[in-house]
Amino acid sequence: MPRLLFLPAAGIVTALALVCSACYTLKQGAQFLSYLNRAVPLERLTGEEAFVAEVNRIRDFAMGELGLKQSRNYTRYVAIDRSYLAAIVSACDPLSFKRHTWWFPVIGSVPYKGFFNPADARKERDALLEKDLDVWIRPVDAFSTLGFFRDPLYSYMKDYAPHRLADLIIHELTHATIYRKNDANFNEGLAEFVGREGARLYIETYYGAESAEFAAIDAGNADSKTYITFLQSLIKDLETVYASGIPADEKRTRKAETIAAAQQDFSARYDELFQHDNYRGFAEMTVNNAYLDLYRLYNDGDGYFESVYESCGRDIRRFIASFLEIK
Repeated sequence: MPRLLFLPAAGIVTALALVCSACYTLKQGAQFLSYLNRAVPLERLTGEEAFVAEVNRIRDFAMGELGLKQSRNYTRYVAIDRSYLAAIVSACDPLSFKRHTWWFPVIGSVPYKGFFNPADARKERDALLEKDLDVWIRPVDAFSTLGFFRDPLYSYMKDYAPHRLADLIIHELTHATIYRKNDANFNEGLAEFVGREGARLYIETYYGAESAEFAAIDAGNADSKTYITFLQSLIKDLETVYASGIPADEKRTRKAETIAAAQQDFSARYDELFQHDNYRGFAEMTVNNAYLDLYRLYNDGDGYFESVYESCGRDIRRFIASFLEIK
């Protein structure tokens, strides 16, 4: 799953603590600061010259060719002992796609809440379940501090393929360049689009359109589009159920039946739809509205960003600049 826009700055930890539930901000802020205090400059890494060179090329491409904001983000490195950065909680009404949101100063209302300790995320999940909400917890590998700090790289990123590393860095640099308060759909949709297209252009520029790296992007993007299209169809079917005038208990039954039928169809058709095994687990998942809504959040369902990109002559620098003009 794509990255998360997270609590942006320890500089606002004290203010947040006065208005938010007591320990959350202080606890998460303290953990984040501990990571920042352990960060070392990239040039000090030994034996990781290829990784350092890749990161520097991606940064130069993002800021030079794409026109993202100049910064010192991703010039430092933090070693941690796991393969993700934080556990993120999202929630949604069980009989509609109305999102549960949290509010923070500076960043405004957001439809997710992050925890460095997964046990804290599970506590938040349990509290939301008591409110009869659908809840989903997912790991994320990065978040943007919107320029308040120099966002670091983490040790698990060394194993990322070039296109995945490029997508991650460009996605987060987009957040640090353009951010609209209280508009998560815009923020995540734009960053997802720029990250994906920017990574494709980066790989084409530095590896070539005939390279194995470029072929990997095409295969991955094709599977991703197929999966998103499948989920969008399921979401439309569920919206029809939720909009019907039947009693709530019957809606819950129809919801379960609709999801089960979709999973059965997904499993039966998997090999004809997908090139890789990345999405095979969907057939066994406990799918709920919170999970499905993530794809509504991160993926532009009406093709808005693609249409703007086309109107800009598929010039991504011009595309990004068009949003800077109106932000």
